[in-house]
Formats: sequence, C-alpha cells, structure tokens
Amino acid sequence: MKKYILSMVFIIICGLITGAIPFKGENCIIRSEYIYHPGDVAFPSCHASTIIETKTGLLAAWFGGTEEKNPDVGIWISHYKKGSWTKPMEVANGIQHKSKRYPSWNPVLYKYGKEIFLYYKVGPSPSTWWGEMITSKDEGKSWSRPYRLPEDIYGPIKNKPVLLQNGELLCPSSSENDGWRVHMEFTFDNGLTWERTSALNDKETGVIQPTILLHQGGKIQMLCRSKILMVLSSWSGDNGHTWSKLTSTGLPNPNSGIDAVTLKNGRQLLVYNHLTKGRNILNVAVSDDGIDWKAGVLLENDKAGAEFSYPAVIQTRDGLVHITYTWNRKLIKHVVLDPSKIAAKPFLDGEWPEE
Repeated sequence: MKKYILSMVFIIICGLITGAIPFKGENCIIRSEYIYHPGDVAFPSCHASTIIETKTGLLAAWFGGTEEKNPDVGIWISHYKKGSWTKPMEVANGIQHKSKRYPSWNPVLYKYGKEIFLYYKVGPSPSTWWGEMITSKDEGKSWSRPYRLPEDIYGPIKNKPVLLQNGELLCPSSSENDGWRVHMEFTFDNGLTWERTSALNDKETGVIQPTILLHQGGKIQMLCRSKILMVLSSWSGDNGHTWSKLTSTGLPNPNSGIDAVTLKNGRQLLVYNHLTKGRNILNVAVSDDGIDWKAGVLLENDKAGAEFSYPAVIQTRDGLVHITYTWNRKLIKHVVLDPSKIAAKPFLDGEWPEE
C-alpha cells in the first residue's frame, strides 16, 4: 500500500512539473502508418495529400520533389490494397516542353461513377498557377493525358468536391492572385463545362482552401483557412451559389490547411491544427450542427516544432474515417479512426481540454 501511495504521489508531482496532460481521445484510432518510407522514393519533400476509396481499397496522391515550388515537383500516387500501400509513382507533372517545366501543386482526387478524376495545379506559384486534370477508367492503374481547365477555373483547390442532389459537382476553390479569396466552381458533365461564383470574400478577410459540409434541409456549410488565425464559416441555402458572410467558428487556425467531412450519421468532423502559431499539433474536432465544436482526437503533438499539416479526410463504405496528412514535409501519414468511438470533450475557453 505504501508503495502504491508513493507511486501515485510521484505521478501527481510529475504531472505538476511537466504541466497538464492534453486530452488525446486515442481510443478511436485503429491504424496509424506511413504510406511510404524515405528509401521508397526519389523525392525528399512532400505535401498536400488527398485520398479516395476505390473498388479494391484506397488511392492517395500528393505532390513531391526536392522542395515545394521547385520545377521537379510532380504528383505522386499510391494504392492501398490488402493491408499495404504500393510503391509511389508519378502520374502528373508540369512539363511544358523539353526545356520548360513548372512545379505541380495540391492534387485532389474524386471518384465519379466508374471514373476517377485527379485535379491539380501547375505554375510557378499559387498566384500564377492554373488548373489541370487527368482521369482514370481503371481504378487508377492508368491515366489520361493532362487537360488544362478553362481560364479562371482551378478545380477543387485543396479539398474534395461534393456531388449535390441536383447533379452538380460542387468544387470548393480559391485564388491568390488578387488577395486570398474563395469561390465555388460547378460542373454538371464531369468537367466538360464549368461555371463559377465571383469571389465570396473581400481582400481584407483573406481566406482560401474551403472545405464543404452538408446539413439537413439542403443547407451547405463551408469552413476556410484564414489569415486572421481562426477557422471561418459560411452557409448556403441554394446549392452553393450564394453564401452568408464569413464568421468565426471559435476554432484557432495558424494559417494552415484544413479538411472536413459530413459523416453518415450527420455528425461533422474537422481535421485542423488547434493553434495560432506553428503546425506541430494536429487535431480532430466534431460537431452535431457545424456550430458547436468539441475536441475529438489529438493526432499529433510535438513540442520540438515538427510539422503536421494539410489533412485530407473521407469516410469509407464500412463507416471508418481515413485521414492523410503531411508528416514533417518528408512523409505522408495515414490514420484510420472509428468515429463511433470518438469521445468528444468540450473546449475550455477555446483551449484544447485536458485528460
């Protein structure tokens, strides 16, 4: 008994010395792995992953090269089949001709019927890039030649599109050539023809890379990365053609990419960095209404300042949630959650709660 009491005292003292233990919610994590290892690929740097479910498993993509913005950066993919990921291969790049190549950026995968679409950007920088896409009719084994999207159409800029009940594919997009501004793009015919909204925010607000959530009654919500260190929200009641004024969700954002998904039970799930500076913590929050958010899972927490960023999230047919994200700009990590086991806790004055 004495030893037990002394042990408990020691644990409490250690807790007081090292600080409070953050709430992890890790009981819902059923798999955590890297899609590849450094020795498997020729590129040292990667970023901006995307993921979809296929008939046989999963398909992930990201951009990789010597460093972001370098001309050798291309779009790479890997298939997940029978419990393992295949060796990554490059499927798209910014080669214009023999003596000119631009970097590639921000791939977004989407499966529509029997065809897979891979949208991505090409160009020297986010303020000058343009949209391109390739397609696959055999579950990602082979790909078409690249098609350049029409002028002022970028495709989904970072996060997955959503197929609406009216048959429109709603693509959340944004531009950086005239301030940070979000807009929506629509296609009825698999990308043959397009339309888009005008900018949905002014230059002063500064938001990009929206992600889409669906609510009862046909309401659509977008959540955005912002320069004002908060995740911002807006709502639409007409299939994404007009939107309310952007407001704060109360969730911090260190000017870093986010992604979200509406689960089959109607619950909303957001993956983001619950910080105002740095990208060394990666979090999952959940909400029943898109307004009141609670802490769900702490995916990463590194006090040394590593980077965990640019998540992508989907829910597969079996109900599980799959998340991919950039791990320290060197690897792409894949985490699988059982959403039924997420034990959410309220935030404490906006701070991530403690155990």
